[in-house]
Amino acid sequence: MPEQKIIPNLWFDSQAEEAAHYYIDVLGSGRVIGLTHYPEGAPGPAGTVMSVDFEAGGMRFVGINGGPLFPFTEAVSFQIDCADQAEVDRFWDRFLADGGEASQCGWLKDRYGLSWQVVPRGMEELFADPDPARAQRAVQAMLQMTKLDVAALRAAADGVPVG
Repeated sequence: MPEQKIIPNLWFDSQAEEAAHYYIDVLGSGRVIGLTHYPEGAPGPAGTVMSVDFEAGGMRFVGINGGPLFPFTEAVSFQIDCADQAEVDRFWDRFLADGGEASQCGWLKDRYGLSWQVVPRGMEELFADPDPARAQRAVQAMLQMTKLDVAALRAAADGVPVG
């Protein structure tokens, strides 16, 4: 894996190691690189996992068990670039089946409250179409969706109503 200069650091209450294994499983690849445990006199219980370094979906992360002070918000999300609708469906269904919560426009929260954007390839081209009316119809269709449907977005761009 090439060097990654910026490594997202995810603050969990106490589930960082569990979450690392979950993300590795859901994203289909990765590994736990290492665990750090709280020493005596630290803010967390001595011997419990303080942080976990891991790779998931080709990206390196650090998960910290920092307590309940800082829950995730939609202000930060991770976008999953999906090759096709089947991949969108697989990620969407998996996150929701495991206690996630759907939002709109392809956004959802996983069971830990972390926000994800599950996005099909080709959507950006629709929104950047040289014909502003096509782009507007695609954007308006997206605003009505929870899970993104690339065929419906294309149909809307072509003037076929989304139903």
